[in-house]
Amino acid sequence: MGNDLLAFVVMVIVQLGFAGMIIITKLVMDGGMNPFVQSAYKPIFATISIAPFAFFLERKTRPKMTPSILFQIFLCSIFGITSNQYAYFIGLTNSTPTVASAIDNLIPAFTFLIAVPLGVEKLGLRSIAGQAKFWGTIICVGGAMLLSLYHGKVVIGQLGFHWKYAENTGKDVNSAHSNILLGPFLLIVSSLTAAIWLIIQGRVSERYAAPYTCITLMCLMASVESVIIGICVVPKFSEWALNPIRVISVLYNGVVCTSFAFYLSLWCIEKKGPLYVAMFNPLLLVISVFLSWTLLREKLYLGVVVGSIIVVVGLYGFLWGKKMETSTDEIEIEVTKEKNQSSISVDLELQLPNSNGYPLESKQISETKAKL
Repeated sequence: MGNDLLAFVVMVIVQLGFAGMIIITKLVMDGGMNPFVQSAYKPIFATISIAPFAFFLERKTRPKMTPSILFQIFLCSIFGITSNQYAYFIGLTNSTPTVASAIDNLIPAFTFLIAVPLGVEKLGLRSIAGQAKFWGTIICVGGAMLLSLYHGKVVIGQLGFHWKYAENTGKDVNSAHSNILLGPFLLIVSSLTAAIWLIIQGRVSERYAAPYTCITLMCLMASVESVIIGICVVPKFSEWALNPIRVISVLYNGVVCTSFAFYLSLWCIEKKGPLYVAMFNPLLLVISVFLSWTLLREKLYLGVVVGSIIVVVGLYGFLWGKKMETSTDEIEIEVTKEKNQSSISVDLELQLPNSNGYPLESKQISETKAKL
């Protein structure tokens, strides 16, 4: 009971951390910080903060690095950080925190769509689990299309109370709705690159059992990539200057939302499994909606509300199907083990003689089985 409660609290903290990242990042970019600059600073601080974990926790257990694994980590840095954060931050600049957190729920669906042709996942439409995953994916994508292309009337208007600093930025968060295609499109691209990263990262984890070293190398490579791209796009060094709120933003993104969140999520995956962690994704949407409405005075539109609900329903449908499939696979593995054990018992009883050439007695059989 204590472990269940602790895992629940940990995942709520993780989602609160991500929601805070969305709000403060949106705020500083509306205040004039270029998204390319934001993207360049994040992996730098992430590398600095997570490197000590890699050094102290994995220096004695770290496997040997090979060129093949290093190349795969390089691909992870491109898809999982560099291209992902560029698409996300530019998309967030042209959208709202609510839309960004809603589209984040597409990552499991996109991962499934990519994994099926690669043979990592099975479609299995003849089973209930396969149908749930398939239709859950379709519903997720449909909900994302709805909130991207249709806004409708205002369901909940602006709140009178708001963050004073948000007013000083001189930009209304709702003005992003004038560009209804670019923002959601780039956020969808961000979810797609995250799904590609998950596929590659899964293979890296199988071959290189040092997650902290892996994420450190990935962030280091992304730092170099992002700085080069950032300097080419934003050559004026004055735009790279960090005032107090920008320092808070880049430190928060690098330390809290990369190192700290990664450590807590990894702990939760080990204790409760990846499905348990994925089930908390919609909580990010709820927290982001509340914070954006109260602090940034975001309006909630009918299309965004309905589309977000559809995305969440599709996500849970997909996760339910995945859980059923996992349970079925576990049962099949147990049945196979029992059959193998029964086969070993029969073989021992019929074929293995004792030192006198006679069949083994039951006690000897048990001892032999224990040794096997």
